[in-house]
Amino acid sequence: MKRILSMFAMVTMGVAIAAAQSAVQKSTVPGITNFAQVQTTVACAGAVTPSSVAGIKKMGFASIINLRLASEPGADIEGEAAAAKAAGINFVHIPMNSNAPETASADRFIKTITEAGNEPAFIHCASGNRAAAMWMIKRALIDKWDTDKASEEAAQLGLTNPQMKAFALDYIQSHKK
Repeated sequence: MKRILSMFAMVTMGVAIAAAQSAVQKSTVPGITNFAQVQTTVACAGAVTPSSVAGIKKMGFASIINLRLASEPGADIEGEAAAAKAAGINFVHIPMNSNAPETASADRFIKTITEAGNEPAFIHCASGNRAAAMWMIKRALIDKWDTDKASEEAAQLGLTNPQMKAFALDYIQSHKK
């Protein structure tokens, strides 16, 4: 009997570990680059076309947080904002330069993501790096995750830029309470 209970416990632990590791799900969504979703809490992605906004609303997201600079090739901030308004989804534009990220952008992101009515949030930039870095900051400071766990999830969401990761870690360190 002990052996059976032991085997059951091992199988249960294995399932729990596998479930925890597969929390980030990547999908192909027309009009969206690098779509990665954490359960129903957040999706981080790269470039988005205005035509994909109605689909984002249908997926159940309450807000779109766009981190792209208006000057980036392919960025259509006005078109995306208009599509969001037409679809009835909150749209927030927080321009962030991945080559020179600013604390003020991260401050505004934290304020936005914690405002009532903005989660679940669809966060995007051009590739997913800035979006994943901002989510990492939120996980560490708001959800109180340790930085290793937050960093691991951010990597699964698309954080590959060492400069954005360093910015996120520095921001977390300087804003811990």
